[in-house]
Amino acid sequence: PPHPPREPPVRTLLLIASVYALMSLVTFAAFARDKRAARRGRPRTPERTLHALELACGWPGALLALRLLRHKSAKRPYRVVLLIIISLHLILWGALAWVWIN
Repeated sequence: PPHPPREPPVRTLLLIASVYALMSLVTFAAFARDKRAARRGRPRTPERTLHALELACGWPGALLALRLLRHKSAKRPYRVVLLIIISLHLILWGALAWVWIN
């Protein structure tokens, strides 16, 4: 008979959610700092640093920053890379969910 689907441990899911929440806060703060620097004519945060934060589970914070701060929202090449990063995360989580279920 088919075995019931396995579920990931609740502690693991809470840890993952905590990492995403923390990195989202860090990423949002980095966007806010960069926006402030841009307005004041001060040195900026390199885009590769912002993308690295997004890749390190901070992409939800980046999406919020784009919406709430209107920072980087007009830069199409930046948004394309962000969408690729989000897609990679979703593909990874979809694959992991498939493995957990099967």
